[in-house]
Amino acid sequence: MLLLIGAFLLLMMVGAPVAVAMAVASLAYLLIYGVAPDIVAAQRMIAGVESFPLIAVPFFILAGNLMNIAGVTGRIYHFALSLVGWMKGGLAQVNIIGSVVFSGMSGTALADAAGIGTIEIKAMKDHGYPVEAAVGVTAASATLGPIFPPSLPFVIYGMMANASIGALFMAGILPGLVMTALMMLTVYIFAHRYGWGSDTPFSLKQLAGATLEVLVVLGFPVAVWLLVQIGLSINLAVLIALATLIALDWYFDWHAVMALMAPVLLIGGMTMGWFTPTEAAVAAVIWTLFLGLVRYRTMTFRTLAKASFDTIETTASVLFIVTAASIFAWLLTVSQAAQLFSDAMFALTDNWWTFLIIVNVLLLVVGAFLDTIAAISILVPILMPVAARYGIDPVHLGLILTLNLMIGLLTPPLGVVLFVLSRISQLSVERTALAILPWLIPLMIALALITFVPAITLWLPTQFGLIR
Repeated sequence: MLLLIGAFLLLMMVGAPVAVAMAVASLAYLLIYGVAPDIVAAQRMIAGVESFPLIAVPFFILAGNLMNIAGVTGRIYHFALSLVGWMKGGLAQVNIIGSVVFSGMSGTALADAAGIGTIEIKAMKDHGYPVEAAVGVTAASATLGPIFPPSLPFVIYGMMANASIGALFMAGILPGLVMTALMMLTVYIFAHRYGWGSDTPFSLKQLAGATLEVLVVLGFPVAVWLLVQIGLSINLAVLIALATLIALDWYFDWHAVMALMAPVLLIGGMTMGWFTPTEAAVAAVIWTLFLGLVRYRTMTFRTLAKASFDTIETTASVLFIVTAASIFAWLLTVSQAAQLFSDAMFALTDNWWTFLIIVNVLLLVVGAFLDTIAAISILVPILMPVAARYGIDPVHLGLILTLNLMIGLLTPPLGVVLFVLSRISQLSVERTALAILPWLIPLMIALALITFVPAITLWLPTQFGLIR
């Protein structure tokens, strides 16, 4: 175990990519100790990506890329501006609400920061906000992407932990709302402290229009229910309600009704059993293509091709990490690292609160150094058996792990979102990290609530019968 982990850490320190470090350390372990024939390495690596849930990975990545070229981001921004732009610190509140809506389609923090984050930072700078404030709130709100459904990290975690991806998607809704409320409260406090005013005049017409869009989306499942009550089949009811909504949106040209419908269709489709969470990723791509090619007509075949090639490149890197991590995680199991860690934890404490505090500290440190997918692939086989001994639900652990790793994306030395925002805002990495620092407070409060109040995570999937 010392050789396996030591070689991995040594290769990381000399600058080797994470996937290469895991693969080389695993092969060295096999060659030196001969625990299995060489062919087992190839078999394990292939088995690591030969999984139906992983089909969702390229489609969620493609959906995020298509969002950024479909003209949806601008519409989401204008919707959020109408809804909360009149508040104190209006554009900062817009930043948060925009990320909530965008999260319902992209599922990744990076897509959020690079997509709608670009619009929001420029708008805040143009309205006189300090660039540090714009960067900080954009970074914090980007963490919502993988918490609200759909979520790419939840797909990877569900595959590694053998947990229900549908339950994970449903479990992310309440924690996402808690995070949103804490961030908006933080903006309110900063606005009063630094004298931030509203950025658009209060307009009852605009507020009513934005509120109407929300009500229209919330009314969609109600309309479906009413149609079913008069004797229509559920499939026909959905088709009629959706066709009516599309026609109304075409006529009124609402800002964000179609974008807001994405999570409703995805979660509704999974709840109704029309498609699995993996197939939901394909549905997200189809919906985004409909918006970009038919509804808004903002996509061209050139931009579509670029998004496709970007998806291929990103998917290849993600799956290479998963492939290398599969053999690495298997060897950690063979070397009984999970059992040793479990015994050490129980020797240290038999209290699940103390265990979760240790896990949070571990994950916050790991998240600052490792890519999210690699961290999930390595840590899940170690943490799952221990969490089971403490009686911690796998879905609850998934939310804790994901939020910790999202915070890690904002912190040096290897936070990806940190570097993206540094480039967008043209700030140094050091100034960007300092700008993000105050916004870690609401995230840490949310992490504490989600960790120690399991009902926040588990109530919704329990109500829908996804977990017991």
